[in-house]
Amino acid sequence: MKSRKNDGILLFLHLKSVSLHLTRKLILLTYLLMKQNLRNVRKSLCSHLAWLLCGTALMATMPMKAQTAADSLAIVSATWQVQQVGRGLTGRQAVFSSLYGGPQCVSIVEIARGRKYRAGIGTSRQMKTLSTLAREHKALAAINGSYYDMGLGNSVTYLKVDENVVDTTTANEFRIRVTGAVAVRKGWLKIVPWSHSIEHGYKRKVGTVLASGPLMLEGGRYADWQQCDSDFIATKHPRSAIVVTKDRRVLLVTVDGRALGHAIGMSIPELAHLVKVLGGRTALNLDGGGSTTLYLDGHVLNHPSDNRRFDHEGERRIPNMIFFR
Repeated sequence: MKSRKNDGILLFLHLKSVSLHLTRKLILLTYLLMKQNLRNVRKSLCSHLAWLLCGTALMATMPMKAQTAADSLAIVSATWQVQQVGRGLTGRQAVFSSLYGGPQCVSIVEIARGRKYRAGIGTSRQMKTLSTLAREHKALAAINGSYYDMGLGNSVTYLKVDENVVDTTTANEFRIRVTGAVAVRKGWLKIVPWSHSIEHGYKRKVGTVLASGPLMLEGGRYADWQQCDSDFIATKHPRSAIVVTKDRRVLLVTVDGRALGHAIGMSIPELAHLVKVLGGRTALNLDGGGSTTLYLDGHVLNHPSDNRRFDHEGERRIPNMIFFR
């Protein structure tokens, strides 16, 4: 599903903005239950329900931007440190003193269209750091994959390798965020929508599929996050994403966070805005937080946060990744 408003309609932020009013209404109803007769309570309840429905309908028609023109200008005018690994394979990193309300560090690996690099989804029975997985798969570039059980090490989102369904998406993951997937077949990668019904009916026997989410861009437009968990959408975290641009380049993107004075992280609307300004047409959020890691040519490019230091040593062990070699 797509937002009807260019720049997105962030309904969950509007709902949060009226939460205090709803609390007051509930307190008032409790008071009426104690002090008034049942008829008056029913009248008041109907009145407040009507207020809530009208207010929600009104908010659904109101666009609200989480970003400013200054944010867009900061992105397009940023100074990027560039690492050219090979023809069509480039690493970039930019530091922002103020972007989306605070300092940010954004790292990108760009894979040009039609070059020799082949995509893959790498998995491991044992959790390992991204740099270890990348070296085992002889990858030149890699980014952490999707969500997983940190105790058991298995994916909690759909993972299928050819005809073998390794894991399925849990009901909780569908509730919180899973609305997309990465599909790789014969070295070619694409981002596709995902849902319980799509997963249940998925029959392809060749290639690898890894579900994640939420889907952030579809056809160059912001996706609809109304069915996702509002706290997950709105909270700033370290983030990882995979993006296909309008000219079919692939971008592996990480946003550092949890590093006071260096990087505050981003919400999903902020990350979606970032990748759209960078030319994204289709974009999918991946596992983030302490898992956020970007690898290029033998080194970690970003600043993983699992060690609570702003360096390149804080990798978390993970069970899957997306890579190019």
